[in-house]
Amino acid sequence: MKNSLIKGAGILALITLFSAGCQSADPSDVEQETTASSTAQAETKETESNHDHDHEHSHAHDEESQKIYDGFFEDSQVEDRPLSDWAGDWQSVYPLLENGELDEVFEDKALHSDDMTAEEYKTYYTVGYKTDVERVVIAEDQVSFFQNGKELSGTYTYDGFEILTYEAGNRGVRFVFKLAEGSGGMPQFIQFSDHGISPTDADHYHLYWGDDRAALLDEVVNWPTYYPSDMDGHSIAHEMMAH
Repeated sequence: MKNSLIKGAGILALITLFSAGCQSADPSDVEQETTASSTAQAETKETESNHDHDHEHSHAHDEESQKIYDGFFEDSQVEDRPLSDWAGDWQSVYPLLENGELDEVFEDKALHSDDMTAEEYKTYYTVGYKTDVERVVIAEDQVSFFQNGKELSGTYTYDGFEILTYEAGNRGVRFVFKLAEGSGGMPQFIQFSDHGISPTDADHYHLYWGDDRAALLDEVVNWPTYYPSDMDGHSIAHEMMAH
C-alpha cells in the first residue's frame, strides 16, 4: 500500500510539472520550432526535387549525346568548328589492328551481333583503318603528316561542313579544311569526322584527305582513324568497346 501511495505521488508531481512547463512556454517558441521543422522539410523536399531534376537532366543529356553520336540529329544542331578541336599528337590505329591489339574489339562486336564473325569484323576494319599516315600532329592552323618516315606539313583554313546521309539511315558531319600553304605532298583538303556536330575537343576521329573536295565526301569505305599518341593499344581497344 505504501509503495502504491509513493508511485501515485510521483505521477501526480510529474503531471504538475509538465502542465506548468506547457503554461510557461512562449507560444512564439512553439511557432518557431514548427516553422523551422516545416522549413527543414521543405528544404529536404526541394533538395530531393533538385537532385531528381539534375539526374533527369543528366540522363536526358546522355541520351541526346548518344543519339548524336549514333548519327541522329537535326540540321539546326550542327555548328562550325575550329581546327583546335582536333589539336594534339595522334596515332593511326591501323598498326594496332595489324599486330592483333584490336582483336578483342572485333571479338566483342561479334558477341553483340548476329551479322558478322570476329574475323569478318577484322576484315571490314582492315579496309576502313588502312593508311600509310601513321601519325598526325595538329597545332594552331598547322597540320603535319608523318608518312613512310617523312614529315609533311601545311597550313589549313576552315572550309565549312557537309552533312552526309548513310545507307543505314543515320547521318554524319564532315568538317572541311583547305590547304593555304605547305610542303609538297600535303592534300588540298582534309575532312574530320568524329561523331561530334558542334565545338568540342575530339577524343578520336576519322580523317579523309585528297585534292578533290566533292570526291572525298563519297568516300565511306576507307576512314583512317586516330587516337592520342600517348594511349597504348589496350587502352584504345577498351575505349572502342565502350562505344
